[in-house]
Amino acid sequence: MKKILTFVLVLAFALSAIACAAPAATPAAEAPAAEAAAPAAEPAADAVKTYKVGVCIYKFDDNFMTLYRQELESYLKSLETDTVKYEVTVVDGKGDMAEQTNQVDTFLAQGVDVLIVNLVQSSSAATITDKAKAAGVPVVYINREPSADDMKAWDKICYVGADARQSGTYQGEIIASLPNKGDQNGDGVVSYVMIMGDPENVDAQYRTEFSIKALTDAGIKVEELFKQRGDWAQEKGQELAANALAQFGNKIDVIFCNNDGMALGAYQAIVAAGRTVGKDIYLVGVDALAECVQMVKDGTMTGTVLNDHIGQSHTAVDAAVKYIMGEPVETYLWVDYQKVA
Repeated sequence: MKKILTFVLVLAFALSAIACAAPAATPAAEAPAAEAAAPAAEPAADAVKTYKVGVCIYKFDDNFMTLYRQELESYLKSLETDTVKYEVTVVDGKGDMAEQTNQVDTFLAQGVDVLIVNLVQSSSAATITDKAKAAGVPVVYINREPSADDMKAWDKICYVGADARQSGTYQGEIIASLPNKGDQNGDGVVSYVMIMGDPENVDAQYRTEFSIKALTDAGIKVEELFKQRGDWAQEKGQELAANALAQFGNKIDVIFCNNDGMALGAYQAIVAAGRTVGKDIYLVGVDALAECVQMVKDGTMTGTVLNDHIGQSHTAVDAAVKYIMGEPVETYLWVDYQKVA
């Protein structure tokens, strides 16, 4: 009897233990099912958005455009936030319009959100605009101004630059403000050499015209001895200045250069010819490259004109970002030049 009683008690204890353990096991068994049933997390409302910006530069070995494109990239990156990024690709047109057109085609095929274009040839703006318009991609033209008619072709293009008439005028005013008004040999006439950029470029045209206009407007008599294109290149500036100095010698009062790169070359030729800037000849450029600003301070260059690459590049980027965000942009965005003399 005792054995039976003992067996019954043991059995009852075992059943009680199983019953107590069962509720604790239930949540553990159900947990995976509950986790599987949880809804997938929704994408964050502030997910990162990346915009593609294609930048075409007419050629990388241009002094001024090197500063410009570097500042452009730097400033665009500085505008990034945790939720907005910019994928910037900058390409070298190598001074070849066909090459640049192919680059634009590639950018459009890649689905860029906006183009920033420093044209190899201003006259090709219509072609680039037509391609961009067909793809619905806005264009910010920089540094080389398309014609007024070309700028009317679409409401999603703009031009960022400085009025080249102002830069030419400032060059002339720098010379006119000298005590002898630029007439270093005292013959009553300012005899000058003009080293141009690309004659097709409106900047070259205006700087050439308005630098001399500033002199004649001041009542100064002028004589053009020599005018040739140097295509913005330092080596061409040196070559052309050397040719002019060999041909006209001490008759030359002033060498005007459409940019500082060519002015640096002209300075080398002046030194080689035994002339001294500020003493028996004058030299002016445009861009205010750091080296040329120092030369003005040292008296080895008569003057230059600040072509504000920081102001222009920032304005271009701001315009591009407005296009990306669907905001309106004015057709012309001007940045003033400044005299450095």
